[in-house]
Amino acid sequence: MKNFFNFLKSKTFLIQLGLALLVLIIVIFVTLRYLNSTTNHGEFVVVPDFSKKSVMDMRKSIEEAGLRYEVLDSANYNPDYPRFSIIEQNPTAGSKVKENRKIYFTVNPSGYKKVTVPKIIQVTKRNASSMLKAVGLDVQRVTYVDELGKDMVYQIKFKGKYIKPGDKLPKTSKIELICGNGSITERAVIKSESED
Repeated sequence: MKNFFNFLKSKTFLIQLGLALLVLIIVIFVTLRYLNSTTNHGEFVVVPDFSKKSVMDMRKSIEEAGLRYEVLDSANYNPDYPRFSIIEQNPTAGSKVKENRKIYFTVNPSGYKKVTVPKIIQVTKRNASSMLKAVGLDVQRVTYVDELGKDMVYQIKFKGKYIKPGDKLPKTSKIELICGNGSITERAVIKSESED
């Protein structure tokens, strides 16, 4: 044990210890320099605001900024943004990122997705309105005709043309309901009189 302590105090051990420390410091220094140069430590790119830009304009800007991009599936149509324009980006505008970072974009589709007109013929106006709202359609107008069923839906119109349940319309379309006013039509009266 005494020899071991003597060795720790010896000149040879102290020289070797000094050399090991020197090599360790050199390795750490070289590693840090290498990491700084390869990771661009301290160098950032500020993410531009791509909001409302077309995909073509976005591509030019993103290449100039030294970034990459990926377009995600289109979102629900947003009428406040032009068609096929950027409505969301991640990371957000103003974020500091490394060069060559990938930015994810959500693009506004060309219009509202289409929804199916529900089966609302022979349904009350109130229930029909609820069923239409549930799928994203709105009642613009209700027109009454001489039919026995008061507030019963007999026909549906969209932009002045008759449509039927199962037809597809863009979401948020406004349609017209043709409902009965509770009166018996003249045809029904004539028919019942001719049967007597």
